[in-house]
Amino acid sequence: MNTSKIIELLYHNPNDMSTNNKIGMRLLTAKWIFFLSAIIGITHSANAQLTEFEAMYYQNQYIANPAMAGVNKGLDVNIGYQRQWDKVPGNPVLMYATVEYNPEDRMAYGFNFNSDRAGLITNTRFLGTFAYHLPIDRDDRELHFGLSFGARFLSLDTSKIIGDMTDPSIQNFNEGGALDGDFGISYTSRLLTIQAAVPNLNNVFFENDNGERRYVDNQVFYSAVSYKVFVASQMNDFNLEPLVAYRAIRGYKDIVDTGIRFNMPEYKMNIAAIYHTNKTISGTFGLDLNQFGIFLAYSFFASNSGAYANDTLEFGLRYRFLD
Repeated sequence: MNTSKIIELLYHNPNDMSTNNKIGMRLLTAKWIFFLSAIIGITHSANAQLTEFEAMYYQNQYIANPAMAGVNKGLDVNIGYQRQWDKVPGNPVLMYATVEYNPEDRMAYGFNFNSDRAGLITNTRFLGTFAYHLPIDRDDRELHFGLSFGARFLSLDTSKIIGDMTDPSIQNFNEGGALDGDFGISYTSRLLTIQAAVPNLNNVFFENDNGERRYVDNQVFYSAVSYKVFVASQMNDFNLEPLVAYRAIRGYKDIVDTGIRFNMPEYKMNIAAIYHTNKTISGTFGLDLNQFGIFLAYSFFASNSGAYANDTLEFGLRYRFLD
């Protein structure tokens, strides 16, 4: 639903169309609201929705690439929550939950749920994942392939709409969903990880009934390379893990993410810093207490857009079964 349609829904009332003055005032108001909405929309596209889950770079790479599902043996359950623009009505709220299961075999399975709510619209996806992990040699080198398949749903919160509730655009908005999926590949060794993924296959190849493909902040490709550099000679000692990632965005300039994580296995914790070329800087902290893990991330906008968008806080939990 575009901005002009939302304005029509919010300000259209058949009982108030009796005079030309009222029509003129309503049109003038709509023009000003459209102008302000365009400014807010540009800022939102450039900063809010283009900020993905920070956990996807190091902590839970399955979020961005289905090939990373079940890379570790056992059963992993992850949940995450990210909130932005706390002082702005309709602030974006992102949530995810993933389950990965590898029964010590080449085939692994996963489930990926994520929800993105902004204003009156919520975008929800439910995906099941099949991943295949192919060993190359005895030095822990592997190729990974993953395919997620499921559905996505766009829903409109009609309880907050002030206008004509009989409008067909409102009545039909919440009807049904669309098939969706992700595809990814990766290469891993003890030190090196290289990966590429095509997310949101529905939006990449098709234009569905709700027209999401016309949105300018739709991610169509993701890739990342990371490498561990050990401070000491032993594999379980302190190490640094630089990472460079690339995100292709439809209708917006592509984004490069560069970061580095300092892993401290002896103290069961890690810290990381990530810079995104959409002028966002993130700091993360991870705690790994055997089967239980905690993840925190804090992001802020290092440009003039910071005057319009508050900082972002992300919180995640992990629990490992059958380790």
